Amino acid sequence: MDSKLLLKSLADAGLLTQDALVSVLRESSSLQKDAESIIVERKIVAEPELAKVKSRIVGVPYKAVEAGSISDEVLKMVPEETARGYKILPIGQEKNLLIVGMLNPDDTAAQEALRFIGKQNKVSLGVYLITKSDLDAGLRRYAPFANEIQEAVKGLKLKGGETIGRVVQLEETVTRVAEEAPVIKIVASLIKEAVNIGASDIHIEPQRSRLRIRYRVDGRLQEATSLPLALHQPIISRVKVLSELKIDETRIPQDGRFRSELFGRDIDFRVSTFPTPTGEKVAIRVLDPTVGLKTLSDIGMLPMVEEKIRRAIQKPFGMVLITGPTGSGKTTTLYALLQILNSEEANIVSLEDPVEYVVDGLNQSQVRPEIGYDFASGLRQILRQDPDIVMVGEIRDNETAALAVHAALTGHVVLSTLHTNNALSVIPRLIDMKVDAFLLPSALNIMLAQRLVARLCQKCKVESTPPDELLAEIKKEVDRLPAAIKKLLPEKGGYNIYHSPGCPACNGKGVEGRVALFEMLEMTRELGEVTTSGVTESKVAEEARRQGMVTMRQDGVVKALQGLVAMEEVLRETSEE
Repeated sequence: MDSKLLLKSLADAGLLTQDALVSVLRESSSLQKDAESIIVERKIVAEPELAKVKSRIVGVPYKAVEAGSISDEVLKMVPEETARGYKILPIGQEKNLLIVGMLNPDDTAAQEALRFIGKQNKVSLGVYLITKSDLDAGLRRYAPFANEIQEAVKGLKLKGGETIGRVVQLEETVTRVAEEAPVIKIVASLIKEAVNIGASDIHIEPQRSRLRIRYRVDGRLQEATSLPLALHQPIISRVKVLSELKIDETRIPQDGRFRSELFGRDIDFRVSTFPTPTGEKVAIRVLDPTVGLKTLSDIGMLPMVEEKIRRAIQKPFGMVLITGPTGSGKTTTLYALLQILNSEEANIVSLEDPVEYVVDGLNQSQVRPEIGYDFASGLRQILRQDPDIVMVGEIRDNETAALAVHAALTGHVVLSTLHTNNALSVIPRLIDMKVDAFLLPSALNIMLAQRLVARLCQKCKVESTPPDELLAEIKKEVDRLPAAIKKLLPEKGGYNIYHSPGCPACNGKGVEGRVALFEMLEMTRELGEVTTSGVTESKVAEEARRQGMVTMRQDGVVKALQGLVAMEEVLRETSEE
C-alpha cells in the first residue's frame, strides 16, 4: 500500500496529527521501514481505526477476528508457512466458501497464493481485511507444541525409571551432535509455546522423578508438560548456552539474557538459574513487546484518572510515583507513560533493573549494583545527561529518594515506583525515607496505586444477581462514587455481577488477560498543607475524600459491574478505605 496515501487518509480522518505524520515519514525514510509498521509498533493509531481507513482505500471490508473461533479444520486449509509468508489467515468456511483474512489485500503475491489454495481445495474465496494483532493471534493457533515435544523426546531414545539419587557414572560418554539436536528442538518448542500462549514466565523445575515445565499465564502458574528427568541437564545446558551462562557452574544462581525473533517479532528472554537439592531450576521471563507494551487505555484506566495523569506528566517538572506490590503491573504503567512522552523534543533517560523492553527514542540503562552502579549513583550521572524526563525503576533507599525529589525540584519530570499498599501511604513512606516534608508539595504531582485482577472472558461471561450481603457491599461503594464515575455504570437498574464458566475461546479458563485497578491521589494546596503540618495517613485520607478520589475497591466495583472482572475477586484483592 502507498504509504503517503495511507498517511494522508489517516490525517484526513483526524487520526494523525501533522507532527506525527512528519515524524513517521522521517522515521520510515531513515529506517527503510514502511509507515504502517511504524504506526502499529508505536501505537500512534489504534489498529481497528487504522484497518477501517485501509479498508476504504483498498475497497475490502474490515473484520475483527477472534482466534479462538477458528476451527482446526479451517486452519488446515492454509499451510502455516503460506499463512505466515503472505500474512493471510483462514478464519471460517461456509459450504464451499473459504473466508480468509488478509493484512494486505492489495498484495498481488498473496492474491496468487490464495487463488492456488482455492483451486487446490475446490472452494471459492471471501476476503476480509484484518489487523496485525488479529493475524498474529490467529497464527499462534498453528503451533504444534505437544507433537513437537513428543517427537523430540522419542528421538533421544531415553531409558525410563530414572529418579533423583540414582548412581552417577564417573565417566560420562561424550554427547554426540546427533543427540543434541532433539534437545535443541525441545527448548525451541518450549520457548515458542510460551510466546504462543502469551506466557510471562517459563519454569523448568527438576522433581524427584520427572522434569516439570510450567508457564505463568495471566498471573497464574499452570503445568504445560512433564519430561523424563534425564532431559534435565541437557535442557539446562542448552538454556545456559543461549544466555551465555557458565555451564559448569551449578552451585550458585546465575542471571543471563538472550533475544530471538519469533513469529516475526523480536522477543527478549531473561534467564535466572537457581540451585535446588534436586538440581538447577531455571526461570525464563518472556519479554514480548506486543504483550508487555500497552497504552493507558489498554491497561484499563477510568477516563477521569487517565485525564489527570496525562495532565500531570505534561507539567514541566515534578514526580509521578506508581506504587503497589511486586507483580502489580507498575513497570507496564511506567512504559505506557513513557510512550506518551516519547518525542523528538524530549531527552528521556531511564535507570532500570533490568531493562525489560527496549524502546526506540529512550536512553535506557541497566543498573549493576555488584559493580557499584546502583539507582543512586546512576541518578547522579543521569542529571549530567541534560535530561527532560527521568525514569527510575524503583526508589529502594533513602539516597535514591532524596536524589529523585531533588531532580523533580530542579526542572525534571521524574517517573518512578515505590513499594506501599496504597496511594495514601506514599507521602508518609517518603518522609520515613528521610525526605524533608516541606519539599514534597513542590516535588510530587501524582501518586498512583494499582493491583492486577483477572479479566473475565467476554465470550462466555454470564450475568447473575448478587447475594444480599454482596449487594449491600456493592451499594455502599457505589454510593461513595463521584457523579462523573456513576455515569460509567450500566444504564439498566440493579447491580448484577458476572462470572465466566469457560469456553473454547478462553481454553476453558474463564479468564483472558488481566485488568489493573487504580487509585490516584493528586498533590493539591490542601494536601501540601497536610504534608507540612505533621502528616498522618488519616489526614491524607480526609484530603483524598475531599478530592473525590476513587479508591482501588471502587474502581474494581465499577469494572465488575461493567462485566470486566469478577466482583468477588475485586473485594478479595482490595481493602476498605
